[in-house]
This record gives sequence, C-alpha cells and structure tokens, in this order.
Amino acid sequence: MTINTDNLLESILASLDRVDYIKAEEIPDIDLYMDQMTSFMDERLKPSARHEDTDKILTKTMINNYAKNDLLPPPVKKKYSKEHILMLVFIYYFKGVLSIGDIQKLLQPLTERYFHNEQGGLTLEEVYETVFSMESGRAQEVKEDVKTAYERACSVFTDVEDEEEAEMLRNFAFICILSFDVYMKKLMIEKIIDGLPDQRQTKKRERKQGDTNG
Repeated sequence: MTINTDNLLESILASLDRVDYIKAEEIPDIDLYMDQMTSFMDERLKPSARHEDTDKILTKTMINNYAKNDLLPPPVKKKYSKEHILMLVFIYYFKGVLSIGDIQKLLQPLTERYFHNEQGGLTLEEVYETVFSMESGRAQEVKEDVKTAYERACSVFTDVEDEEEAEMLRNFAFICILSFDVYMKKLMIEKIIDGLPDQRQTKKRERKQGDTNG
C-alpha cells in the first residue's frame, strides 16, 4: 500500500533529479554588479527552491549580511568576481543546515587560502569543482536512501482501518525518518566544525601576543 495516490515517491525523486550545482565554467569570468550576480544565482538555483515562483535565492540584504559576518569577502569597486559566486554557492547550501557562526568558521580557511590566491597551488575554483563533483555522485545514493525510507513508512500502521488516517500516519512516519537522518547528520557536521581551529580566536591571540611583545 502506498502513502497516497499522488505518486509521492516519484514526485520526490523527480525533484531530486532537478537539483544540480552551478559548474565553475558556467560562471561568467567577468566581474558582476550586485543585480547581475543575484540574477545569475536566481536563474541557476531556482529549480531547487521550494516555491520556484516566489522564493528568492539571494537578495541584496542577504549578501550584505554575509559580508558583514565575514562569510563573504567584500566586493571590489562594487563588483563581484567569479570567486565571490563560488563562495555564495557554498553559503547557499550551508545556510539551510548551519548557523552563521558555523558557516563562518567553516569557510574562513578557504577564503584565506584560496580566495584570489596568487601564490600558486590549489585555486578556489579547483576546490569547488572537486567538492561538487563528489556531491553529484552522492545524489543517486540519496535517492536510494529515500526509497528505503519510503518502503519502511509504507509498512507501518497497517492495522489502521480508516485509509485517510492510515495515509496521514504513514506520511508522518516518512517525514520522521527523513528528519531523523537530517538531525543525525547535522549533529555530525556540528561535531566536526567544533573540532576545527577557530581562526578568529587565533588571530586575536596573535594580535595580543604582538601587542605584549611590542
């Protein structure tokens, strides 16, 4: 027996198929003004929005807040580079799961090492492409996990005679299974972030040490 008659599972899997990351080569190599950048992000990430017709992917206020909280380097002469867009894509995916403080702690080492890196070695674009190439392969695994969760939800509340009630309960069970997965993974992510060095505290100690030595 299925959860409902609207092909819920097929609809969910189809929505996952529409999720795709912005490839680095698709990002303009020229610097963009704020309106140009938000239009580009909106166009490319709209398919993953919950309400595609009304949800805003990025706004000027969001971007200014990211810069204010040191998640995003400031623009140069009011223009944003390709690397700014790469950082904004990371922020876009993290902000639904992590706090601003956690995102700042996670991204600051990348900004310091790879943003406008002129010293050779890895570039931010290479880091971005490597990470997201892994994510694209993960999509099929997620779909299999969703199918398993759906099957488990369909197997419970079989003794409920009222079909509408049973459908409601199975929907609830399905959401609970998916939510528990998110909850557990969020705990793991936060544990890893808590173990990362805090660049802000390190800099404060270095400045204090410098003042003492001076």
